[in-house]
Amino acid sequence: MSLQASSSLKQTPLDKRQAIKLLLKAVGGLLALLSLALLAPFVMAVINAEKEQWTYLTLAIIGFVIGVALFLQPVGDAKLRARQVFLLTTLCWVSASLFATLPFIFAQPYLDFSSAWFEAMSAITTTGATVISGLDDLPSSVLLWRAMLQWLGGIGIIVMAMAILPFLQVGGMRLFQAESSDMSGKFMPRSSHMVLAIGRVYLILTVAVIALYLIGGMKSFDAFVHGMTTIGTAGFSNYDASFGHFSDTPFLVITGTLFMVAGALPFVLYIRALKGDYEPLWKDTQVRAFVTFLMIAIALITLVQVVKGREFGDALMHTAFNVVSVVTTTGYATEDYGNWGSWSLMVFFYLMFIGGCTGSTAGGMKIFRFQLSQLLLKKQFSQLIHPNLVRVETYQERRVNDSLLGSMVAFCFMYFLLIAVIALGLSLFDLDFLTAISGAASAVGNVGPGLGEIIGPAGNFSSLDGGAKLLLIFAMLAGRLEIMTVLILFHRHYWKH
Repeated sequence: MSLQASSSLKQTPLDKRQAIKLLLKAVGGLLALLSLALLAPFVMAVINAEKEQWTYLTLAIIGFVIGVALFLQPVGDAKLRARQVFLLTTLCWVSASLFATLPFIFAQPYLDFSSAWFEAMSAITTTGATVISGLDDLPSSVLLWRAMLQWLGGIGIIVMAMAILPFLQVGGMRLFQAESSDMSGKFMPRSSHMVLAIGRVYLILTVAVIALYLIGGMKSFDAFVHGMTTIGTAGFSNYDASFGHFSDTPFLVITGTLFMVAGALPFVLYIRALKGDYEPLWKDTQVRAFVTFLMIAIALITLVQVVKGREFGDALMHTAFNVVSVVTTTGYATEDYGNWGSWSLMVFFYLMFIGGCTGSTAGGMKIFRFQLSQLLLKKQFSQLIHPNLVRVETYQERRVNDSLLGSMVAFCFMYFLLIAVIALGLSLFDLDFLTAISGAASAVGNVGPGLGEIIGPAGNFSSLDGGAKLLLIFAMLAGRLEIMTVLILFHRHYWKH
């Protein structure tokens, strides 16, 4: 390559300015769309004659005007580089969470900034951890806003971004991969078609679970809110008791369990099912491993509870719900599983690391990484026994090369390192070991509640220091965006050229 060709690849100062304008254009479009979403709690506030109704409208108008102004600025024919999509993704999530913070500050529950940002980041990353007490008595408008943020944070926000990305000449698949590490492949002609198809499936599943919640006896508002946060594997509830408010209705508990599993499966498989290809839903390697793991975990924990004297049906129902909730990183709870015995704290701590399938709304490490780890371990054993053996490993009928295994190892290393660093940081705020380590694991895995009396299923994060909440905000963001998307921005070489 000639020196002239090499220098042409570098951005000029004008190009960098155009890149900044493009990033602001994307943020502006997202801000405008979120402002329109804010009209829903405004309407709810008007219907219920809530005193903060005009606060929602004012914030919606201000956000829309600023967003449109940023979105309409001219950028010429400039386009973002692939490496800048990482910055675009992070900026979109940070800006969305900051805008979502405002209603929590200027309307009930009138939170301080760190608490409001924590609540908004927890919502939009579908973590499900909360700093708000007295949910039962909060206005419907704020409960609706929390649920909408979680629903949008599941997959809906990707579909919203598709309205912006064509103007930026950035492939939608890049954003989807940057957010979810999707390995499912592009089987549709255009990535935008695939993302929109995923959005349709997301909406169908949401409507289905809302309908079943209504049939099961939920009030219409409760069904709408819990429907959004169930399929988004998000976990915000309208009640301090979480889903335990409905624990005396087995139909609702079972429905919630099944749809949390549905939200944790690869959405591209649903698209194939709608096209008549049903086999992957029960033959996909990742899905089978995920469902098998859930069944084994539920069976073993149920057995332990039955041995300790609990009635089988009750033990099975609550074990299934809470295990699925933690593994899929939803964060609901029908009861405080920390009271099942000291053994349960260790078991549920381990479950925090699992996660759902790639290409789903679930967080965590994802099942496919455990499967790749198994392949890597198998390969290492084979080489120790037969040093000259050449073996090709496959996953999902694709060859697994050393580069993929290397990236998986790097991710796992950074995942656990980030948890360790966040836990150490939390301990500096005088939090006990269980609270610090489970809070860090919960935030990075986007699980929701931690363990212990303070942040366990029966508690919340309200008593934490502001600095601790900011640490957890960063952990939730990094965990939602698969860690590397955020951490790469701190690498000095990223900002060169």
